[in-house]
This record gives sequence, C-alpha cells and structure tokens, in this order.
Amino acid sequence: MNYRLSQIAAVVGGRLSGTDTEVRSVVTDSRSLSCELGAAPLFVAMRGAHHDSHDFLDEMHRRGVRAFLVERDIEPAEGCGCIVVRNAIEALQRWAAYHRALFRGTVVGITGSNGKTVIKEWIAEELPPAVKCYRSPKSYNSQLGVPLSVLMLEGDEELALFEAGISQPGEMERLERIIRPDAVLFTSLGDAHQEHFAGLEAKALEKMILARSARTILYHSHYQPLAHLIEERFADRTRIDAASFEAPKAELVGSEAACRNAQLVEAFLSAMGYPAPAFTAVPNVAMRLEVKEGINDSILVNDAYNLDLNSLALALDYLHNVALGRPRTLILSEIAQSGLTDEELYGRVATMIRRAGIDFLVGIGPKLRRHAALFDCKKEFYASTGECIARIGRDAVAGRAVLLKGARDYRFERIAHALSRQSHTTVLEVDLDAMTHNLNCFRSKLAFGTRFVAMVKAGSYGTGDFEVAQLLQHQGVDYLAVAFADEGVLLRERGITMPIVVLNADADSFGPMIANRLEPEIYSLHSLEAFAAAVAHAGESRYPIHVKLDTGMHRLGFMEEELDVLCRALDATPEVKVASLFSHLNCADMPEEDDYTRAQIARFDRMSAKLRDALPYPVLRHTANSAAIDRFPEAQFDMCRLGLGLYGFGWKHLDALRPVATLRTRIVQIKHLAAGETVGYGRAGQIERPTVTATVPVGYADGLDRHLGCGRWSMLVAGRPAPIVGRICMDSCMIDITDIAEVREGDEAVIFSAAAGNDLETMARILDTIPYEIMTSVSARVKRIYLKA
Repeated sequence: MNYRLSQIAAVVGGRLSGTDTEVRSVVTDSRSLSCELGAAPLFVAMRGAHHDSHDFLDEMHRRGVRAFLVERDIEPAEGCGCIVVRNAIEALQRWAAYHRALFRGTVVGITGSNGKTVIKEWIAEELPPAVKCYRSPKSYNSQLGVPLSVLMLEGDEELALFEAGISQPGEMERLERIIRPDAVLFTSLGDAHQEHFAGLEAKALEKMILARSARTILYHSHYQPLAHLIEERFADRTRIDAASFEAPKAELVGSEAACRNAQLVEAFLSAMGYPAPAFTAVPNVAMRLEVKEGINDSILVNDAYNLDLNSLALALDYLHNVALGRPRTLILSEIAQSGLTDEELYGRVATMIRRAGIDFLVGIGPKLRRHAALFDCKKEFYASTGECIARIGRDAVAGRAVLLKGARDYRFERIAHALSRQSHTTVLEVDLDAMTHNLNCFRSKLAFGTRFVAMVKAGSYGTGDFEVAQLLQHQGVDYLAVAFADEGVLLRERGITMPIVVLNADADSFGPMIANRLEPEIYSLHSLEAFAAAVAHAGESRYPIHVKLDTGMHRLGFMEEELDVLCRALDATPEVKVASLFSHLNCADMPEEDDYTRAQIARFDRMSAKLRDALPYPVLRHTANSAAIDRFPEAQFDMCRLGLGLYGFGWKHLDALRPVATLRTRIVQIKHLAAGETVGYGRAGQIERPTVTATVPVGYADGLDRHLGCGRWSMLVAGRPAPIVGRICMDSCMIDITDIAEVREGDEAVIFSAAAGNDLETMARILDTIPYEIMTSVSARVKRIYLKA
C-alpha cells in the first residue's frame, strides 16, 4: 500500500489540511507499537461511547506519526497532514473498497457461524508453494478488521482470503462493499450471535449478502436452512456443494465438523483449479496465539501460526504488551513468498525488530544467517529447528519474553514444547478474546461515561492473575479489585500500574498497601482510623479510599444510622480522600427478589447522596454487579463492577457471553476390562459389559470434585461423552471410552468447556453449587495457557 493523503482524502470525501504526506500503513490503537513497526503510518482517531482516541494525537505525533485521519477539526503540526471526516470507520471502509477495486487477483470471502479462521488457514496450508496468497490476519473479520486487512494487500498476490463476521443485521452489506468477493465460501450456520436475529433463516439471509456479486459459491448441504436458501436464491451462479466430495476419515481430522471443513477445503481447491489435498494427517493449523510460562522464568508467546510481515508486526506488538519490562527475544524462521528481494525483506524485518525493542534474535535458516549484518542486536543463527533446540543457550530465554514466529515448514511447535515449563498434563485454557468480548457486551449496556471496576480477586476467579489484569489494563478498564493486599502487591510487581482496590483490607496489610499504591475498602470507623494512622506514618495525605455502605447484605459496611458520625470522621481525617462510595446488590440475579433489590438501590442512592453532598470534592458511586448491569440500568450511577460475567459465567440471561475457560487433560493409559470387573477405590466402578477405560491425570487435588465420579460427569473425547468410572482419585480418574472409536493414549479429554452438556454451568448444577466455586477450585498446579486470536 502506498498513498498520499490527498489521494485518500479524495477517496473518502474528507478535508485535507497540512502536508500531503505519504501513507504506507494504518494504526488505530494508540497503545500499540504499530506506528513504530509500520512504514509511514496513518493514525486513525475515533470517538466511541467510552473512549476518544483524539486525546492521544499529541502522543502519536511524539512517536513519529505524521499523517492523521480524524473526526474533528485539528490544526496539524508542522510537517504533518490531517484528513477530517464525519466517521472514521466509514472512511476506512470506503478507502479499503477503493484499494480492493485496484486488486487483480482472485478475492475469496469466507463467512459462517464457526470455522472461518480454521478453513482459511487450512486452505492456505494446502496451496501449492508457488502460489502467493494473502489471508486476513487472525480473525480480522469485523467492521474495523475487514478494512484494515484489505488495506494490507500488497497487490501482487494471486489469491486473497478474507473472513467476514457479523453480529447484527446490516453489517454484511458494508463488508460486501469492501470485499467484493469473486468467490464466497460458507462454513457453517449455528447459534453464534443469534440474539440479534429473528431466526437461523434471517441470519443465513444476512450472511448471503456477501455472495451478492460472487461468481462461485461453495457451501455444505449439511447446514440448513443456509444450503436450501443458496440453492433457491443463487440458481444462476456456479454453486458447489462440498458434501459431494469424499470426506476424510474422522480420525485424521478429529470430528464430524472437521470432516465437513475438510470437504469445504477440497471443494474450494477443486473450484480454483489447485491440486486436491491428501488428508493423510491432521493439518498443523494452530489457530490461536498462546501465552504460557516458559523455562527459566520466561514468558513464552507462541505464534507459530503463519509468517509474513503483517503477522510478524502484529505478534511483535502483542509481545510488547505482555513483556512489561522483561528483555525480549524473537525466535524467527525464514519468510517465504514475500514478493521482496531477500535484502529488502530482511532489511524491513531488522527495522521492525529494532523498533519493537528486540534485543536478542534467534534466526533459523540460511537466508537469515546470510543477512546477519542487518540485525544490530545480540543474535545467533541455526540451520534448522532441530539444531536450535539442541544448541539454544540459556541467555536467549532466561527471564525473558520470548516470541516464537516461524513458517509451518520449520515446525516451531517443537521449539514451543522444548521451551515450555514442563508441569502438569492438565491445563486450563483461558480465551482472552472471549474475555474481551464479554467486557464489550457489558460495556454496550452502560450509559455514556460510566466507568468499570473489574474483579480479579482469587486469581481472576481461577483464570490467572497477571495475564488477565494486563488484558484489562490494555482494554481501558478504570479499576481492578482484589480481595487481599497480597494479590494487589503481586500485580504491582508484575507491572500493573492502574488503580487497584483491596476489598478485604486489614490493618496488618496497610503498610504494604500504601507502599504499592493500593486503595483500601473502608467499612468501619475502626478501619478508617487505622488506615489514616498508617497513611500519616507513611508521610502521605489525601490517600484514596473506597467507602463501603451496607444496604442490606449485612456483610461489611456502614449502616445508614452511622452516616452522620462517618461524615464528621471524614471531615476530620485529612489523611484520606474518598474516591468512591459503593455497596453490593446480593440478589440482583434473582427476579423473585426484585422488590428487595430495588429497595437496596434506593437505599444506596439515599445513603451515598448524603455522603457525597457532605464531601468537598466529587466522588464516584457504584453498586451494580454483572447481573445488575443487565437488569437494573438505574443502578449504574458513575461506575459498575464486573465480576463473574467477565468470565462468561454466572449470568444466564446474557446469551451473548462466551465462557473463557476450558479445562483439558490427556489420556495416559487405556485398559480393556471384562464384564464384572471393578474400577477405582472401594470398587465403586462396576463394569457390566466389556469396557474400555482411559486413565487421565486429573483428580480432586486439581479441583475435580469427588462428587462427579461414578458417572455423574462425562468428559469429551473426540467430541463424544466419556463418563467418569468409579471414584475420582487425588491425582487421576478413569473414563469410559468404549463407544468412542480410534482413541489412543495421548489423545485429549476435555473436562469442561463451552460445549453443550460439558459446560461449567451444567457442572455447577450437578454439584448444587455455583461456577465461582468450581473456577476458584482449579488447583494452582494446573498450568494456565492464554489464547488470543
């Protein structure tokens, strides 16, 4: 991409002022490294309900940006150019549509409820090596993501693959105008984002808008009513039903859904005239970026998913976000099919890694070694992945944030395995994209300007402390809340700088709290006096506190009759300053208690208003939790607290929420037992037929409740239920895999996930408890892995 600001202004109908500068990349997030990594960046400033990136224009100028697309009049600095438009996203979409119109290769749009990214990457993996193919990064399939991905087209590609995702009516119309696909591949039709559509047919019709001008349409007749509507509405087009292609064996690709995906891949390759795939093994399509603990106290960011300059820039940006003061290592393979000479290609790579703060490069492949002089950091080079694994030194890893970025032929999953901290086979996968999605679901329900407190106590409800806090800090949440000071101190030590409230603050922890700028919940005159004394001892004044009011739960907080005394005490205590007044709605998720909850809200309004009016400075008021955000908009006040809803559990009425956690393990042994044998402690597992059992290394010490034994819970193996046989042991249990074909030792067993019948809400009902208890019971010895698209 190479434009002048004047060209862009003419395309989008904007008004240009200042210098007509060159633009070769686009930046939309002021917090990212993108402006350093891209050449001649254009910063796009947007105004939303809860943010305004125009506030960061001066910062972006200091970081070297000289071209801006904005939604309000500004006076560009010397040497800078600015385009003013009414709506920045609409302008980006118009520019992307123009850029797409200049492209002469084949454009493919991929849409569906699930499987878009899987099929996109699978197609790319099966293409002949000589085919230069562009595909949209990760899951850039939104109203903003699609134009950004289209603008990354270099123009000399033979094939371009774009995902198109929608959540509401009207969205596909805008995406179709940008992508204008020559061919459209429909993956599936399911319940994702169903809440905004009258039914599956309405959603199918919306998705079909993408194929309005396409010459070729690929689909699978398994998915109805989509297939029927395609056959009915597009009778004049080339339509290819992937069901007509022979499906590979299920054991090769993992499930029936994966078989249908494979048929779609084969149908596409046939339609485009490329060789048919072999389907001799499961394709190595790692769909998600993983963040996990590495050896020697390192953080490992595994993005060995695809490798081109665009994806490298995105991965370096993410490494910058998670490193937080750690030195940074990049382990990189050669890059194929860039369209550049090796000198140009690795010169650009060298510039990118210098700007990203990489101080140690591990290069794999002879071309990287030949261009070693371009890299002005500490570096070492290896001829192959195997040589790297055998010889990489401790200095390249220890205490560092390490990014793995390799082309598929280099099999970087072997490096990931070698550098991962080897611990428990059982892992808790935490989907950071789902967490962001949930946060935005609740944000969409807030009035303009309402702030957010996110609950990260108990290790973010079992999902992990720092990684979740780091995400929330990046997402612009206003406060974090922890239960105890030790949790807040740990976050400070890991580099979290945003305000943190401690909900169970006691006198013994006041010193460390003040030293780490943690803000206490004050719930009694005694706690107020003790904390004020600690502040005075530390030589501080006007230290922020959060005053808890008891509106009916009767756990902690000031009663209404104590408010006059509290007002006088606060007036006489200059050591502290009230940052917020808050309470807790203990029945907001119980419709049968709505009268009680409304009385609580009224009581909080009355109590907090009295205190607010008595204070000589403004304070925030908040009482709404996850359920109240949805059910009681009158309880929003100045701020809301998001707890278990952030993690996708606990509030059943918000169907759009996505559970963030999946607990997985692997089969370590398989046994064939005769009828009449027994399994486990106390011979509680009675075998009534010839049975195949599998032992998995997860037990009650890992958080798997003993009451789930003897068939009360089933894990998923190859997508099918495998009931627990006998009692659950401390470190393991046995499952029945008799009716599941082709299971092998090492295969995965899913303990809980978002899958129907295997989700955490269902497990909670069986145990007569709540998801909070199960999540916070997952043992610390279970390794957490963080996934991001």
